[in-house]
Amino acid sequence: MSRIGKKPVPLPDGVQVTLQDSELKVTGPKGELTWRAPAATTVTLDAQARLVRVTRASDSRQDKALHGLTRALIANMVAGVTQGYQRGLEIYGTGYNCKLDGRKLLLNLGFSGRGVGRPAQFVIDIPEGLQVEVLVAAARGDNEPAKLMIRGIDKWKVGQFAAEVRSLRKPEPYRGKGIRYVGEQIKRKAGKAFAGGAT
Repeated sequence: MSRIGKKPVPLPDGVQVTLQDSELKVTGPKGELTWRAPAATTVTLDAQARLVRVTRASDSRQDKALHGLTRALIANMVAGVTQGYQRGLEIYGTGYNCKLDGRKLLLNLGFSGRGVGRPAQFVIDIPEGLQVEVLVAAARGDNEPAKLMIRGIDKWKVGQFAAEVRSLRKPEPYRGKGIRYVGEQIKRKAGKAFAGGAT
């Protein structure tokens, strides 16, 4: 990871970085992110060259790992405030659907509401700093999914919320029902009838 850490992070036009102690604030066209660098690393700003550099305290294995991680996170912050991040989800299953109610995401995923911890409809608060857009509200059959897109400037928040939504009904391997990431391939299994040679 130290090879990554040695690379300076270039700052595009319109991005401003301020440093106070080890706290880094990155501001760009899409918003503002703040993060505190670990004590084992030192972050410096070259305002004239418009570069952010990261150095480490020692060559220990942990400090080398933190060196690369710190540089990667700063690069992600810069990309977030300039371009933003997005993660798409597809919901497969007859009758499965999604819709928005203000800052809440409502999901119907085929549960009756009688199972423990499985309500008939999931109501999820959308975290601050994220936007959710419903592209296709309802799935049609097992081949035309409902679709939604999660957007934000914080890469971790976007990925974490997408993972939380997906965990409500992970795709099952027989018919592929459930929530999956856009482009995710599900390893399918043959059902018992097919495997037994039944017609």
